[in-house]
Amino acid sequence: MAEIVDPRQLSLVELRALRTKLQNNDDAVSYVRRLAQARLDLVQAEKRRRLDGGSESLADELPSILATHLTGGAPRPPRPATDFSDHPLAEQFDALLDRAGDNDLSSLTGDELIRYADALHEFEQARSHERRELFTRIDELSAELVRRYRDGEANVDGLLAADD
Repeated sequence: MAEIVDPRQLSLVELRALRTKLQNNDDAVSYVRRLAQARLDLVQAEKRRRLDGGSESLADELPSILATHLTGGAPRPPRPATDFSDHPLAEQFDALLDRAGDNDLSSLTGDELIRYADALHEFEQARSHERRELFTRIDELSAELVRRYRDGEANVDGLLAADD
């Protein structure tokens, strides 16, 4: 993450711009994290399928897995959706998939499936850590904005003018 600047040292315009930038970064991180979680759930479903003797199709679990991770709501208010498929993190995730060669999970050996699950877990955990850092920083910036409005350093008319 970039150098941390004390929010009290930023102008109101800079404060809002930085918060918006970090919120957009969080959106991208959240997107690829959900993709990684969904893929990891698919890998876990394939492992269960193998343990159960391979009688059920992995496709049977796909709607539930995708609904859980790709359409589930975040605890924070939603912002307008953006296509993050060209984001560097999405490209990093795609490269992880390419290295694993997971076009057909059933074709991976048990060891390959375990290595793939480990790589997905590591990727997801890194994104979770990033999100926690982003949440902390966004909350600091938001608190500074609230303080400025509460203490009269900024006014609502300026907020409404900024949205025009």
